[in-house]
Amino acid sequence: MGCSFSGLNALYDAVNGGGDVWINENRFKIVRQLGEGGFAYVYLVKEVVNVSSPASSGGGAAAAVGGLSKKVKDKSHLSGDGTYAMKKVLIQNDEQLELVREEIRVSSLFNHSNLLPLLDHAIISVKAAQEGSLNHEAYLLFPVHLDGTLLDNSVAMKSKKEFFSTTDVLQIFLQLCAGLKNMHNLDPPYAHNDVKPGNVLLTHRKGQSPLAILMDFGSARPARRQIRSRSEALQLQEWASEHCSAPIRAPELWDCPSHADIDERTDIWSLGCTLYAIMYGVSPFEYALGESGGSLQLAIVNAQIKWPAGPKPPYPEALHQFVTWMLQPQLAVRPHIDDIIIHVDKLISKFSN
Repeated sequence: MGCSFSGLNALYDAVNGGGDVWINENRFKIVRQLGEGGFAYVYLVKEVVNVSSPASSGGGAAAAVGGLSKKVKDKSHLSGDGTYAMKKVLIQNDEQLELVREEIRVSSLFNHSNLLPLLDHAIISVKAAQEGSLNHEAYLLFPVHLDGTLLDNSVAMKSKKEFFSTTDVLQIFLQLCAGLKNMHNLDPPYAHNDVKPGNVLLTHRKGQSPLAILMDFGSARPARRQIRSRSEALQLQEWASEHCSAPIRAPELWDCPSHADIDERTDIWSLGCTLYAIMYGVSPFEYALGESGGSLQLAIVNAQIKWPAGPKPPYPEALHQFVTWMLQPQLAVRPHIDDIIIHVDKLISKFSN
C-alpha cells in the first residue's frame, strides 16, 4: 500500500481547533483528544456522512452514507456509530517521513482480529516555519477502543489492589499470541519489536474476558537478521535502543554478539514480560530502576525475576514457570510462538473456571 498525498492541506490545522479534517475523500469531525506522545497526537473522530435523498436511495426515508464503508474491505472494522481513532503525526524531516511510510506499509501486511487494522491514511504537505520549505503531517485512521490500554487498566487496578483472574490473564494472553502468530508466520516473518502493556488495547465485554488487540507497528520489521561483525551488532543495539522499550527489550538487543542469528523470538521475551505485567501490573525487571545501584540491563541480561505479592489465592505456580520459560536469556533455547500457544491452551484447560 502506498501513501496518499492529500491536497486538502489547508484543513490540517482544523485538528487543533476541534473542527473537521479530511482523510482523502472522507471527512471527520474532531470530538476530543485521546492522548499524545512524541510528535504524535491521537483524537476521537466521528465520520461526517452524506445524507442521500429518498429518491437516490430507492425511495423511503433518507439514508446516511459513510464514504469509509466503501473503502474498508472488512466491514467488521467499521464503527456502528461512526467514531474512530485518528493518529496525527508531525513530520519534521525526511527520516521521519520514511518511518511513517514504513509504518503504513507494514500495517497493511497484517489482517487478524487481534491486530489493530489501519483503515485509511493520508500524508499532506504543510508550510514549515522556514520560508519556502515544506513539512508533512500524516493522518492514520483506526477503529477506536475507549477502554484504554492494558497499561491504563493495570494502573487503575493497581490503585484499587485488584488483579485479573487467572482465566482473564490466560485469555488476554492467548489473544496477544494469536495476533503475534499472524506476524511471525508471514514470509518473511515480522517481529513487532515493542510488545508491551502500552501497546495492547483492551475492550471489556460482559460475561467474558476482555478483547485484547496489539497495536503500533512503527517498530515492526522483518524478524531475521544475520549479525556477522561487531559493527553490525552495535548497529542493531543502537536501532533497538530507539525502537524497543527498555523494560521489555530482549537480552540479545542489549548486548548482541558479533556473530548471531536474530529471529522473531525477540518478541517472545517481550511477550513473557507482558504476561508478567498482565498478572502484576508492572514488567518483571522494572524493580531494578528503584534499587540503589540497580541496573535494568543487568537484571534483564541475567533474567533476575522477582515475584511480587499478588492476588489471594495467588496465581498458580504454573504461570510463573510459563513466564520463566519465555524469559530465557539465550535466544536459541527460547520457545517459538506455536510452542507458546500450545502451552497456554493447556493452561486454559487446566485452570479456567
